[in-house]
Amino acid sequence: MGGIRVHGVASKLGLISGADETAMAVDAAVNATATAFPVWSRRAAADRAQVLRDLIPALNAHRRDFSTLAAEEVGASSSWTEFNIELAIGMLAHVAGLAPALDDRVVVDPQTGKHSIMRRQPAGVVLGMVPWNAPITLAVRAIAGPLMCGNTVVMKGSDRCPKTHQHLVDVLNAAGLPEGVLTCVVSPPENAHDVMAQLIAHPCIRRINFTGSTRVGREVAMEAARHLKPALLELSGKAPLIVLEDADLDAAVEAACFGAFFNQGQICMSTDWIIVVKAVADAFVAKLEARTRQIVAADPVHEVADLGRMISAEAAQRVNGLIEDAVSKGARLLVGGQMDGCVMQPALLDGIAANMRIYREETFGPLASIMRVHDADEAVSIANDSDFGLNAAVFTRDLERAQAIADRLEYGVVQINGPTVHDDPSMPFGGMKQSGFGRFGGAQSIHEFTELRWIATHQSGHTPTL
Repeated sequence: MGGIRVHGVASKLGLISGADETAMAVDAAVNATATAFPVWSRRAAADRAQVLRDLIPALNAHRRDFSTLAAEEVGASSSWTEFNIELAIGMLAHVAGLAPALDDRVVVDPQTGKHSIMRRQPAGVVLGMVPWNAPITLAVRAIAGPLMCGNTVVMKGSDRCPKTHQHLVDVLNAAGLPEGVLTCVVSPPENAHDVMAQLIAHPCIRRINFTGSTRVGREVAMEAARHLKPALLELSGKAPLIVLEDADLDAAVEAACFGAFFNQGQICMSTDWIIVVKAVADAFVAKLEARTRQIVAADPVHEVADLGRMISAEAAQRVNGLIEDAVSKGARLLVGGQMDGCVMQPALLDGIAANMRIYREETFGPLASIMRVHDADEAVSIANDSDFGLNAAVFTRDLERAQAIADRLEYGVVQINGPTVHDDPSMPFGGMKQSGFGRFGGAQSIHEFTELRWIATHQSGHTPTL
């Protein structure tokens, strides 16, 4: 039986086991963060911004630590961890720049002289639940916006990378966050649901954000609804990359490989399927197969390679099951798919059809599947025939046509002539359909993590009478 770890609490509760002790540890983490809220929320937004900027050097200073821990715990390549850290630094810099947007907005009614203030007020304690696959980026994203808005944060780290998440919280706290402003709870898998439910139910928790699978996100949404608490959910994806007849095929190939295989395809934005028009399909597929053959995966603990290992041997077996199912129904495995424990070589399937599991299921592994279609209309129709709607990409030299296609795609994010794996801290990021709701990034963070209040002062002589 495992235990629960709490970091960022002065008492350093450490590893706790047993139901009563677990409940006490969770309460201690939330209560410590709630105690810190009044002081942190009253600090000027510019002061909070400076505290967040001061965290950036700490991330830079601990790059090697994070790379070592992420390789050990989740099999991440050093390039993926570096990518994580760079995005996290960009997020901290961006949210620090939001300080002026938190100022009051004043409106005076010219007829009555009524003076109205629209005020963005911190919501309270925010619960951020983060996954293992992008351990630095998604953890910082879960906490940076809420902190900038004046909230304090309890981060529920992943049991897949407890050392990485605990180390991140320790580094940020040591870099200048006031005591209790950020705490971290990590529970073993067998306690995960109960700890999640207890955290959401805690009366001091006022906002929730969750990044992870649609399956778990649905459970989070149900618990949040039970307690009438707003939840921002960024869930599973199945990103299509559409290649039209006038596309730059070399650029599309590079985008497809980067989007499908970076971090072994274990990214919510990963390119799951490539939808290419038949006029250029043969040429495109030949280029893509040749490029895929150049990409190698290995365990980063023992060897440096383009890609790392998957999170588990079971995850690799699940992806292999998708390949076997597709091949049994007529698809062709062009390259890759060899497995050695948790290490899976990048694979490419051609001839995907709607009767195959891979047509519906999120791949979440180093596997790209190709569908050949007659034209752009069929490509859009197939791309929209999905339960998910997080992100998509389209390649064409005709930008007006690309914009028209982007308007028709039922996805929260569309990249034109770029890979599906792309993020920008200044832009709103989130999905449609079963990929969740709400948006991280940009000024949208202010909407998600504050209460908008209207405070009106009436002038004498303008009060209505019966």
